[in-house]
Amino acid sequence: MSFLPLIKELATTYQAFESYSAAHVKELGLTTTQFDILATLGNQPPMTCKELGDKTLILKGTMTGVLERMEAKGLIERIPNEDDGRSYKIGLTKPGDKLFKKAFPEHLQYLGKAFGKLSNKEIEQAVKTLKAVKTIFN
Repeated sequence: MSFLPLIKELATTYQAFESYSAAHVKELGLTTTQFDILATLGNQPPMTCKELGDKTLILKGTMTGVLERMEAKGLIERIPNEDDGRSYKIGLTKPGDKLFKKAFPEHLQYLGKAFGKLSNKEIEQAVKTLKAVKTIFN
């Protein structure tokens, strides 16, 4: 059972990161899920809900409500899908794109302050270790 401390550290590290990141995202007037969608759609062509779900790992049931709230805020728009008349593609509106261009770099800078406490070597080692852990579950 020597892996139990690893499980605890993975979980608490993710929780700490999520809490740190969410505090800043909230200051930007978004939820973490809305920010995830905004960041995924930024500088990209419109995409279907399935593509958006695949890129964000947001569950379909959650996705619908989040997209409706973002549409109500005027951040996204539904565009008829030329490839499939039964579905839509989701894209950023002009205000959504403006928010992306402001919020995304600000958030990267915010995260950079925290990650800047690690050396490049420490980051590379952490990535290598996390990839190794991930492969045992694939």
